[in-house]
Amino acid sequence: MKTNRLNLKLLISLFLFFIISILSIYATRVFVKIELKNLYLKQIIFYFIGSCFLLFTTFKGFSLLKKYNFLIYIGINILLLSLLFFGVSINGSKCWFYIGSFSFQPSELMKISLIITLSITISKFKKKKKITRKDEFVLLLKLLTLTLIPSLLTFLEPDTGVVIIYFLILFTFFLFLKLDKVWYITFFSTLILFIGITLYLYFFKQDTFISLIGQDMFYRIDRVLFWMNSSGYQLENSLIAIASSGLFGFGYLKNPVYFPESYTDFIFTTWTSNFGFLGAIFLIFIILVFDTSILRLTLKKIILTDKYIILGIFIMLFYGQIQNIGMTIGLLPITGIPLPFISYGGTSLISYLFIIGIILNINYESIKYRN
Repeated sequence: MKTNRLNLKLLISLFLFFIISILSIYATRVFVKIELKNLYLKQIIFYFIGSCFLLFTTFKGFSLLKKYNFLIYIGINILLLSLLFFGVSINGSKCWFYIGSFSFQPSELMKISLIITLSITISKFKKKKKITRKDEFVLLLKLLTLTLIPSLLTFLEPDTGVVIIYFLILFTFFLFLKLDKVWYITFFSTLILFIGITLYLYFFKQDTFISLIGQDMFYRIDRVLFWMNSSGYQLENSLIAIASSGLFGFGYLKNPVYFPESYTDFIFTTWTSNFGFLGAIFLIFIILVFDTSILRLTLKKIILTDKYIILGIFIMLFYGQIQNIGMTIGLLPITGIPLPFISYGGTSLISYLFIIGIILNINYESIKYRN
């Protein structure tokens, strides 16, 4: 019964996400150009396609994904490399392939592939009977290499927000590996030293800093460090829309405040401005129910690989939710991370529904394992 209840919570949450997403995207019709007024119909199509992937992964696809994980990992890296040469540049970034009016973003698929590849690598390592410090070093080198390759390719697009997610997944796995404490001492000492040197060069030796990392990287770090002082038109209007929406919002389709990216990065602002503080609380409550249901699955008797996969999925979703909502209310810098299951986007939405299929599959396998 408890296992069935977990599935039910996930599926009900997904249905509510679907309703909220469509209502929010439809509400942006008052803002967007005429050619973008049917985005809500595309989102419905994406939800349908993603649901097909969800069903396939739940009953069959996940086993194939684990079996051919490394080939898939290599294939997506080739797609990331191809983007640099054949991708369409939008606002200075080559993150998408375009097929007609539809776009495809390989980095969204890489997040899933990286989680599975790292999890399988760790699981193989844990099966060793006797583990030496040299074995731990080799493992860390493998994990770092597997993360660095897509990170470099994605960074060159550039898509810094996704790179942060790659390394956040790696960092989370590293914390749960339970290795010799010398690796944790070394890591955190190196991290503190690196941050100290970076900040010193940034504040006191800017010419040297720029010559080492380049002008473009300098501006990216500048935006992260001083995002509060350079919030811009988009964030200012987002804050005005949220703050003035009151308890119940302006009313559906009656938002008087315009802000760019209302159907993607700032979808939370769109929802809140239409339905107010109570609407925002309702959405956050659903997100919490959804996330805790996923996290509780790690407490069940499941194989180690699946436990790490669930952990990686949770961190990816949780970071996306915190980052997206945080940037719309001015608590975090704007990084272009969409709100999972709510923001408009084909590849991201389909990939998120795909990973829910993985979760349901693992949950189903845990029932067989217990029985």
